[in-house]
Amino acid sequence: MKYDIIVIGSGPGGYVTAIRASQLGFKTAVVEKESLGGICLNWGCIPTKALLKSAQVYDYLKHVDEYGLKAEAIDKDFDAVIKRSRGVADGMSKGVQFLMKKNKIDVIDGFGKIKTGKKVDVTAEDGTVTEYSADHIIIATGARSRQLPSLPQDGKKVIGYREAMTLPQQPKSMIVVGSGAIGVEFAHFYNAMGTEVTIVEYMPNIVPVEDKDVSKQMERSFKKSGIKVMTNSSVESVDTSGDGVKATVKTKKGEQVLEADIVLSAVGIKTNIENIGLEDVGIVTDRDKILVNDWYQTNIPGYYAIGDVTPGPALAHVASAEGITCVEKIAGLHTETIDYGNIPGCTYATPEIASVGLTEEKAKEQGYDIKVGKFPFSASGKAKAAGTPEGFVKVIFDAKYGEWLGCHMIGAGVTDMIAEAVLGRKLETTGHEVLKAVHPHPTMSEAVMEAVADAYDEVIHL
Repeated sequence: MKYDIIVIGSGPGGYVTAIRASQLGFKTAVVEKESLGGICLNWGCIPTKALLKSAQVYDYLKHVDEYGLKAEAIDKDFDAVIKRSRGVADGMSKGVQFLMKKNKIDVIDGFGKIKTGKKVDVTAEDGTVTEYSADHIIIATGARSRQLPSLPQDGKKVIGYREAMTLPQQPKSMIVVGSGAIGVEFAHFYNAMGTEVTIVEYMPNIVPVEDKDVSKQMERSFKKSGIKVMTNSSVESVDTSGDGVKATVKTKKGEQVLEADIVLSAVGIKTNIENIGLEDVGIVTDRDKILVNDWYQTNIPGYYAIGDVTPGPALAHVASAEGITCVEKIAGLHTETIDYGNIPGCTYATPEIASVGLTEEKAKEQGYDIKVGKFPFSASGKAKAAGTPEGFVKVIFDAKYGEWLGCHMIGAGVTDMIAEAVLGRKLETTGHEVLKAVHPHPTMSEAVMEAVADAYDEVIHL
């Protein structure tokens, strides 16, 4: 069967790409070996947020007295929490099925492997192989949990994020290795549900890609909630021969052995580029990534790649944007390249983290003369009334021209606030323009304006 465009993989990169291609008039098909929506909808972004919401509600219930309320016999049902999360994921996957039908996109079930001549072999579950062809083939096969030699995953005692979402019973203790978004989100969830959690992070700070002030605040908040944090540390080996797991951890003070029911490995991702025909077609890769140009074309005409398999940030919204850019370029539309310096990052633990642009440290390294403003949520009327005074908004501006270089937030609901900074930076706004844009009161978002005011020595409420 012949198509204009075949997309391999139906995650937030793949299915969005397919829909935009169909909107542009291309006869489109999607190849998917598992569930529509990919990892994000089924085993990542969406079901983890459902788990975190359950943890948030449970935490509220445990602290109702702080809101002048009373509740007795507060408890949790771990199985029901997991079941709710899976239900949300299943509903979202069915939503993607509906979108495929609505946009007249053919869904081909099976494992896709590219061939020369712009062809794709799809192996069905029963082993049957069917060949398809297209003018354009877009690879969007995503990534999976990365395994370290010192931390082999057995799916039971040493697990990845997929198993962490469907454990048959809640562990009494857990070691989380790695403190990126996946690590801290699961650390928060299990801690909130009552599991004793220890984070082991190789770098000097947890959430190491964030501004150092944000990392320090997150560590304080986690320690306050009872999570043990070990930085400048690495797991050298694990022993799963007993009832639980013994992890040998190397620290600056020497080695120590930690014991827990389960170890969660959250040390990054590994791209799904094996056995998909890259070598047969001659597509160039480097360090586990498919190399592409600004329009996501590989070195072989007619073959493209987007999302986690390419060198850009491994984020769902990036994959979606790349796919849209890719097919709009194929269609001959006037389109802009993606500004990877203006990609927001969000972490959905409690407190939440959201950031975009340069950290203070990076801005200085790049030679900027900067103005830095910071406004704590402890001075926010809305945050105090909501009982969520932890965290702050931090902004960084170029002192010479007023360019908004970076924005870093930690606190309740900040993942819904960061878009102001992303849009402002896209429109090349200046600090004074943000300051003079009237923000509503009382809101969490007015902390952005207050932080800008602090940068320009005009802050009122601090």
